[in-house]
Amino acid sequence: MIRMEQIAFHYPKREALFENLSLHIEKGQWVSIVGPNGAGKSTLAKLINGLLSPAAGQIQVDGLPVTREHVDEVRKKVGYLFQNPDNQFIATTVRDDIAFGLENRAIPREEMLDRIQEVAVELQIADWLDRHPASLSGGQKQRVAIAGLLVLQPDIMIWDEATSMLDERSKQAMMEQLKELHQNRNMTILSVTHDAEEILASERAIVIKNGQVAADMTPLELFEQEELAYECKLMPPFALALSMAMKKKGCRIAPVQDERELVNAIWPS
Repeated sequence: MIRMEQIAFHYPKREALFENLSLHIEKGQWVSIVGPNGAGKSTLAKLINGLLSPAAGQIQVDGLPVTREHVDEVRKKVGYLFQNPDNQFIATTVRDDIAFGLENRAIPREEMLDRIQEVAVELQIADWLDRHPASLSGGQKQRVAIAGLLVLQPDIMIWDEATSMLDERSKQAMMEQLKELHQNRNMTILSVTHDAEEILASERAIVIKNGQVAADMTPLELFEQEELAYECKLMPPFALALSMAMKKKGCRIAPVQDERELVNAIWPS
């Protein structure tokens, strides 16, 4: 679904951020993009969506080259959710905001209304359609931003630190929504994140470091490599940290990701 070959990129008057970076992502995978601050994680995501252009190398999305000639077609396949949802709002009601992308694509009105209603019900935001986006909480705004992408029926969803500004309750609700999208729609998901639970929910973790793919492994393997996880400023959740510490002390226990698994591992029924 995504193919990057020997990508080079640098911002003006700065050292090269990427040199000869290559990676492939299969259709339907949920991939976390992690790495130290300043490693270029968000830049990588913007290259995939055509928001930035590489100095060298080739990028393809579902077989389409990410070039000026094809960027409109590529963006029909890729939904991009920013860290701050306010950056994606332009209308005075939730309904009009969700409709904006459909109007730009000249979708017939009846189909537009059907799509908006279908997504509003799926995301449980139907009661908000006539509200002003400014009246919503942070978590509600992110859900509306997701709706604005889903009505466009993308094949790929990129979340760029999309849960970092949310409180714990809103973040958990967003995580459940992400899991449902992946499971029910077979959507390819790229999540640029420092959040341990978000990483552990994904299938694959790609570490970007020093302009290269420094590691490509399962999320659990990433946290078991404690030095690399520390470099990426990642802290494992309590259950995983405790189970790894117990294993180091000689306990016969495998690393586990939640407290229920931890209790069962310590005291099996």
